[in-house]
This record gives sequence, C-alpha cells and structure tokens, in this order.
Amino acid sequence: MTSAGNTIDDEDTFKILIATDIHLGYLEKDAIRGNDTFVTFDEIMKQAVQNEVDFVLLGGDLFHDNKPSRKTMHSCMEVMRKYCMGDRPIVFEILSDQAVNFSHSKFPWVNYLDNNLNISIPVFSVHGNHDDPTGADGLCAIDLLSCAGLVNHFGRSPSVEKLEVSPVLLQKGNTRIALYGIGSIPDERLYRMFVNNQVTMLRPREDEDGWFNLFVIHQNRSKHGATNYIPEQFLDDFLDLVVWGHEHECKIAPVRNEQQLFYVTQPGSSVITSLSPGEAVKKHIGLLRVKGKKMNLQKIPLQTVRQFFIQDVTLSDHPDLFSPEQPNVMLKVLAFCQEKVEEMLEEAERERLGNPLTPEKPLIRLRVDYSGGFEVFNTMRFSQKFVDRVANPKDILHFIRHREAKDGIKEEGMDFGALLSRPASEVLQLRVEDLVKEYFQTAEKNVQLSLLTEQGMGKAVQEFVDKEERDAIEELINYQLEKTQRYLRERRVEATEEKIDEEIRQFRDSKRNTTEEDEEVQEAIIRAKANRDRSQTVRDDELNLSDEPADIAMESDEESTSAPPIRGRGRGSRGGRDLSASRRGRARGAASKSGRGGRVQKGSLSSPLKTKSIMDAFQVSTQRTSRGNASKLDADEITIEDSDSDENVSFLKCSRTKQKLTSLSSSKRGSQSQSQSLKGVCFDDDDEDEFDPFKGSRRQRR
Repeated sequence: MTSAGNTIDDEDTFKILIATDIHLGYLEKDAIRGNDTFVTFDEIMKQAVQNEVDFVLLGGDLFHDNKPSRKTMHSCMEVMRKYCMGDRPIVFEILSDQAVNFSHSKFPWVNYLDNNLNISIPVFSVHGNHDDPTGADGLCAIDLLSCAGLVNHFGRSPSVEKLEVSPVLLQKGNTRIALYGIGSIPDERLYRMFVNNQVTMLRPREDEDGWFNLFVIHQNRSKHGATNYIPEQFLDDFLDLVVWGHEHECKIAPVRNEQQLFYVTQPGSSVITSLSPGEAVKKHIGLLRVKGKKMNLQKIPLQTVRQFFIQDVTLSDHPDLFSPEQPNVMLKVLAFCQEKVEEMLEEAERERLGNPLTPEKPLIRLRVDYSGGFEVFNTMRFSQKFVDRVANPKDILHFIRHREAKDGIKEEGMDFGALLSRPASEVLQLRVEDLVKEYFQTAEKNVQLSLLTEQGMGKAVQEFVDKEERDAIEELINYQLEKTQRYLRERRVEATEEKIDEEIRQFRDSKRNTTEEDEEVQEAIIRAKANRDRSQTVRDDELNLSDEPADIAMESDEESTSAPPIRGRGRGSRGGRDLSASRRGRARGAASKSGRGGRVQKGSLSSPLKTKSIMDAFQVSTQRTSRGNASKLDADEITIEDSDSDENVSFLKCSRTKQKLTSLSSSKRGSQSQSQSLKGVCFDDDDEDEFDPFKGSRRQRR
C-alpha cells in the first residue's frame, strides 16, 4: 500500500485516525493559551469525520489533569457528541469476548453495539500517566466518558504483579486486526514485569499469522534511567505496528525495528506543554490504512497548534560583538537577545500567512548560555517589550550556564528557593520523582536519609502532588518506622548505633528495586486512601446527625449546620472533655469550626487539608510519631532523545541547615505488641539515624 488516495479505500480497508497526548485542559486558566487544547481536539475529531474513518485510536493522556475541571470535561464531551454520534453505519465487527476486553466497565461492550446509543465513529483509548486510574475504586476520567458511552476504554490491568494482554479482535471484510493496549504503568514496575516474564500477549487461536497486530503503549521510550523506560526489544516480535504514546516529540513516520521486525510510530502531543526542542517539531496526527497485512500511514498536519520557535545562543561564541570586560556589555547582550527574538517573530509571521486557523501569538524561547563571566539581566523587564506579541511573555528568556566545578558544590544542598523562582511553565514540567532523586543525590553526604529510599519517597510525593493523597507521605513514614522496628527486634540487634545503622542499611538494600518495594509503596497509598475515606465517612455521619429541618439557622455559613441544643461557637467541644489534653485542643478546633455540637472526630482530621504543603506533611508525620500519637489503619532501537522534558534543569547550590526527621527516642517502650502489626507489605525507606529501634510508638485509637 503505497498510495494514500481514495482508490485504496474499499470494503476490506480499515481507516483509523491515530492521536496521542492531547492533554485537554492544559493551562485552561491562561488568558491567551487557555483554549488551545480544546480547539485542537475539535480539529482532530473533525478530521475523523472528513476522512470517514472507521474508528479513532487514542494513545493516552487525553486529559492533562488526573481530575479534570468541569469546563474541561464538558468541552471534551461536547466535541465527542458533536462528531462521534450520528446515523453513519459501522461497517466492521468485533469478534473477541467483550466481557474480557472491557471487564472493568459496568457496560462491558463496545459503545456502538449499545441499543441506547447512536454511534457513528467509535473511539478506542488507553489511559495515560496524566489521567490514570486512582482512588479507592480505581477510576479515571476516561471511565466517565466510557460510562457515558463516548469512549471504549481498553488496556487496563487488574494486577500490579502480572500483566495479561487480551486483544480486541476486529474484522472488516477480509481484514482482521488484533488491537492490543497497555495503559500507563510506572516504568520501573513494567520494566521489572518484562524482565521477570510477567507480561503475556495473548494471540487468537485461529490463523495466528492472518491478523494485523496493532499495539498501543503509553510509556517512556527515551531512556531516563536504568529501568525508567521500556526498550522496544521487550515487545513481542509478532507485532506489526506499535503506536507509542507519552513521548511528545512528533516522530509519526513509522520506523522499523530491525531486531523485532515491527514498525513504531510516535505521533507525539497535539499541544505544546513544555518549551523544549522536541516540542518545536511540527505537530501531526496519523491516518492509518490497513488491508490484510499491509499498512499505510498518512501524516495529517494540525493547523490550529500554536507556533513555537526556540533558539540557543552562547554569548562566548561572539567575541567580536561583546566580552565580559567591556563596560557596557550588559546593554549589548540585551540588544543582541532582542534582535534574536525579533527574528523568530518575523519567521512566525511569515509562516502564519495564509493559514487563518493558526493562533496569532506564537511561543518564543531564547536559551542564553552566559558561561565565561557574563552577567544576567532582568528577564521580566526584557519581556515587557514583547508582551503584546507573544503567548508566553513571562518566560521568553532562559539563562543557562554550564557548571564547571561539580566537585566543589557536592556538599551543598539544593536551593529550592532558586528552583521555585524559575518561570512557572518550567517548574510545571519538572517531574516530582526526578526532583526527589536530585535532592537525595545532592544530600548524599550531609543529610542523606538512612531509611527512606528514593523510589518510595518519590512515589509518595508524586501521589501527594499529582493526586492529592495528602496522607501518602505520612503513612509511608509511619509504616516504614514500625516495620523497621519489628525487623530489628526480630534480629535482636546489639543496641549500638553502628550495629543498628548497618542492619538498617542491609535491610533497605535487600529490597531496593524489587517487586516487594513496589508493593510496599502501593500499600502505603492504599492506607492513605482508606484514611481519607474514613475521614469523609465521619464527616458525612455527623452532617446526617445534625440535619434536622426544624432547626435550620440562617445566621452564617459556619453555623448553618449547628445542632440546636448548642449555642455559640466555643461550646462545641464540650463532648470531648473526657479526651486527653493533647486531643482536646484538636477536637475543640474542629468542633468550633464546624459547629457540630460536641461530636468529636476520632482520628486525625487535620484542617484545612487543601492548604497542607509537602513540608507540612513531613512535619505532621514526625511530630505525631514523636508524641506516640500516630494514626494507623489495618488495612531494536532505543531512542535517546527526551521529547517530553525541557532543557537540562540546573539547580543552584547553597548551604542550608540540615533537615532531619524528628527522633523517636521519646516513644514509650513496649507499647506496641505483635498483634497490632499492620497488614500488607512493608516499606524499605530511610529514616533518620537517631532513634531507638527497641522503643515502639504508641497507637492513636480511632
């Protein structure tokens, strides 16, 4: 199939529109770029209608946020209803067991076979890392679209230890497609699954070689670490085409893997989410035609994507224009940078001529290497000259400098103030786990923890930031402390600091990069979610008890739910007098705030949760543990380009005060019995080096 014309479109040819990483809702509150994702998504679905495709295949990250806003969800459903519903008949059939392909859904069948829906263009999608399942029920934003009958969500796995991929079998005329998919899974875990042969790709029993095998994956393709990516060689060699999501650089032209003998297409993102060179490549979607075992992929350029131009300059490469010793060198550098920005704006204007769909203001990024003695100038003042001409006036310039003396700054800590002072668009692109790893590497000699590992803490912080699991860090720390104490008791370690440190180090290293380590992190996340659910249940119960229609008060928002026998804001804590003094203050604050007439909440319902920061989570965890007040529940070609990341992030180093977790030596001896040990797997993370492992922390009763 070499022609892309309509002559090859017949009753045996599948026509599939392929797109990945649409990121609906990205910067939706930005006055200039807020509607970019919605406009481009409308263009993508319009292309599906104009090309009369059989179905649309999405490779993950349809949404930018794990919990998309109502505006984002409404815009998505509006576009899908506009283009995907109609009287146009579906001319292909599904042959596989739909109850297996969509076992996670309450409606385990494809949407176009639902008698209550009138679907003209089905949409098949896996989830990405931005919109992956979360919460106690394991739901994601795509599940909402699936329940509404707009999307067929496939590629979910019920197990974190073993992966069995069952294909969706489709047939049109004499062409049969086996559609495989794996939704986003943490790269380290999936890497380990492949290494341990825990990933099985099921194949049709009848005529295995007569199927066109199409595989959708949403993982790191570029190597970010030893196991933080998926090599193409891990995939089965019977595949014909791999659609690779997650990587944002558009490499949509199929590339043959000479070792596994399949083709890989990387459509890239349809919106620019980072000002990096990979995002500057022209954005495309693909129109895939499949007939028998042959395929053809037609590139369709997107017209509504905002223009993006990036250029790197090194000041030391222009000694004829300026040198650090000149008296007015800063003014000359400023004029030089202004000239470069003007050149990019002129180029953007030339390209935009004749294309009315392209947004008017482009994205401009000038990266300036000022190594060699040059000084930086005020970037905000510089950007004011272009505030009405570019879409990113706050971060046009980015100064970088090559670090020449790494050895001299190893002992200094990471300057988080300098990191957060960077432009907001750059900070948003930094990965949480990378920041945690960078922190531990920087703090290796002065404040390196001895109990918490990079992987465990990185994932806990990621849950805290990305999915608002505010108890994830606290549960991880508390659970790991108890587990390590039990281990040391069982080992009967000599009560000396050197022996204890050595045992803890061996205990941690024995579980590093193993399946058990992943399970331990998952257990902490589950406990955090259970803690949140129980807290919500307590609140709901108290609201129900205080809901008496005869006593509705209209005085204020804070007292609108107050029980009638209690008057005044300060009397609500009287029901908690039999509690300990340390808990009474917490209960009184909660009762007074909500006006619930003296019902004291058991457990730690810290308020306000929405404003708790990551550092607060560390402090709350360590303070509660030190008071003995911890709350528990029983509960062939590897590409090296990094298309998702911005330029190399250089962290400024500065000396800072040592930060340690609070010592637990004040905990009472022997208060924790073996019967109180928590269920589930354990953690192998580091804590500080000043605690007595033979002293247990008291349990806070719920």
